[in-house]
Amino acid sequence: MKASKLVSTRSVTTKLLTTASVGALLLGLSATAQADNWRYAHEEYEGDVQDVFAYAFKEYIEENSDHTIQVYRFGELGESDDIMEQTQNGILQFVNQSPGFTGALIPEAQIFFIPYLLPTDEETVLTFFDESKAINEMFPELYAEQGLELLKMYPEGEMVVTTDEPISSPEDMSNKKIRTMTNPLLSETYDAFGATPTPLPWGEVYGGLQTGIIDGQENPIFWIESGGLYEVSPHLTFTGHGWFTTAMMANQDFYEGLSDEDKELVQEASNAAYDHTIEHIKGLADEALAKIQEASDEVTVTRLDEEQIQAFRERAPQVEEAFLEMTGERGEELLQQFKADLEAVNSES
Repeated sequence: MKASKLVSTRSVTTKLLTTASVGALLLGLSATAQADNWRYAHEEYEGDVQDVFAYAFKEYIEENSDHTIQVYRFGELGESDDIMEQTQNGILQFVNQSPGFTGALIPEAQIFFIPYLLPTDEETVLTFFDESKAINEMFPELYAEQGLELLKMYPEGEMVVTTDEPISSPEDMSNKKIRTMTNPLLSETYDAFGATPTPLPWGEVYGGLQTGIIDGQENPIFWIESGGLYEVSPHLTFTGHGWFTTAMMANQDFYEGLSDEDKELVQEASNAAYDHTIEHIKGLADEALAKIQEASDEVTVTRLDEEQIQAFRERAPQVEEAFLEMTGERGEELLQQFKADLEAVNSES
């Protein structure tokens, strides 16, 4: 393993399930090696955005080669930390993990958690991901240092905060225990917003909201719908502070050991999955919100106006400063390129 292991905070039950699942994988390694059965794990449920990407990738590989792809969804091999560790150790060939978790491994990946850095306009965001030099040229080098071949970064949806009561200002966030991923900069963001950041594994979020261990959380609206989070955290606030971003990557030793033909196949499959997924997310947020509102009469939706957003935006500089302290010169270079890329996209618009 080329980097220090990520710390996992799983329950005893999850540990047992993970041990059994990984054991089954290891037993099957030699038997399936000649069959070119590649293993791919992601962080989401059936039908969620990462799952759509994974199955589009699988379909392209299997339609254009004799290789097969085995997809593992959230929980089947443990939490996000587990599947990254398994990928770095070569048990998995492909993994989809958001920078929210990778940030502990690659500090610069936390750039996506600087609030109000990314625009909320869907078309502008999608153009940025297509054209950004920071994403398409600089990030692959950072991931390579950790034994990972970055194949695609892509957005999933605008972040929405859910809480136990309506939120419209930083003052409303005061003393609210907001669940965060194990990401130092995300904790800085909610600290800046006036809340109490509370790291918690994804598998414990619903129960934590239900029992009051946490008062709120943030996620794209489709996760809030598919995970039923609105049932136990019914007040939705569109703060406009960012988009959820994720990354699909391969074990670098595995990738470098492929033939030129198979490398090209993997790249083409990644591009095809990206194009398919981008089309999938267009309008997805509106559909998910409509489902939530149809399912529950208790849900409230607050869309902050520009004046309300400004109260949160004024607190963003301290998060940017924290990012630079964590990442040094390389982080500053990445941030400058990030902003230049955004300016270029906005000029085009």
